[in-house]
Amino acid sequence: MAKVLRYFVQAVAVVAMIGFGDAQDDRGFTVNTHDLTVLVNANKTFEIYTRHNLDDNINVKLIKQHEDHLNLYPDSFVYQAGSSFNQTITVIGRRAGHVEITASSDPSESWITNDIFVRVVVAKSEAIIYTSIVVGWIYFVAWSVSFYPQIWTNYRRKSVEGLNFDFLTLNIVGFTLYSMFNIGLYFFHELQDEYAERNPRGVNPVMLNDVVFSLHAMFATCITIAQCFMYEHGMQRVSKIAFGLLAIFALVVIISAGLAGGAVIHWLDFLYYCSYVKLTITIIKYIPQALMNFRRKSTVGWSIGNILLDFTGGTLSMLQMILSAHNYDDWASIFGDPTKFGLGLFSVLFDIFFMLQHYVFYRRSNESSSSDLTTDTRIQDETQSASIEKF
Repeated sequence: MAKVLRYFVQAVAVVAMIGFGDAQDDRGFTVNTHDLTVLVNANKTFEIYTRHNLDDNINVKLIKQHEDHLNLYPDSFVYQAGSSFNQTITVIGRRAGHVEITASSDPSESWITNDIFVRVVVAKSEAIIYTSIVVGWIYFVAWSVSFYPQIWTNYRRKSVEGLNFDFLTLNIVGFTLYSMFNIGLYFFHELQDEYAERNPRGVNPVMLNDVVFSLHAMFATCITIAQCFMYEHGMQRVSKIAFGLLAIFALVVIISAGLAGGAVIHWLDFLYYCSYVKLTITIIKYIPQALMNFRRKSTVGWSIGNILLDFTGGTLSMLQMILSAHNYDDWASIFGDPTKFGLGLFSVLFDIFFMLQHYVFYRRSNESSSSDLTTDTRIQDETQSASIEKF
């Protein structure tokens, strides 16, 4: 009986300590914002305050991740026990870059300053910030609209001959996986919490426009695929190579989902694996169409409008990255982690190659086919007019 009572008391003590720890975490200092943008030689402010009155005098010192990017005033303060507290901190930009502000305290208890962190971006020019925003919206619109020239071309010709089915198949799989990644991180709190646990002071990389773009891309690609069943497609089929690649991608996704379902890996890891497959598809998806154009010595049926808009979007995307790298003196975002920039550059290079195929290499073949299409359409219209008059 005494042993049981002792265990009970120990359990109550543990619960009390946990509860007390949670209460202390809730009683520490916090800030009114975790993100701040300030220009070089300009200043912005943020506020530090307590959620509840604290029982001890506390000395707090602010810590800058990089010493030469900004100045803080004041860079330390003293909290008087039992008082309500609100301290305004002025941030003065000195050099472009990204700086994280944290704090230490005396007494040194983690719960006191754990929520004092501010991600500060020091920028060279406010004009570049707004230019980057405008550029971002332009390339978002260009990429979103880029699907419709192909849809219109198919509708006008009542044929999808010249449009490679491997490209379409890879595209729909890629955008489906991309949508899964975006929806998971934007809508599911469990995944957001898991991401926050791995990146305690990171920002969710998925925004609403990412979700809208990926879902819209799926929708537009589905329309194009439906046209392949409705219109003349000749002898075009999905190749065995494409089926083989899709089988490999399907195995990766299915096995990853099974491991996540069995708690061997986290669901966030599953989404990351989906995104890796999407990146792989982005690299290879243009190759079948380029080869098809080469073998046919023609780009008829493959919309150049799609390419021009994709080229515009890709170029502006890279321009935005360069502007941001210059404005925040953050070239490591391009050269230190070149994946995003490299993929954009890869897509733009393929767009240039497609433009060369259309306007240079196979120009005469395209003009001849366009002339034949115009002649056939004129004959069809004349026949219909004659039938109507006869009627």
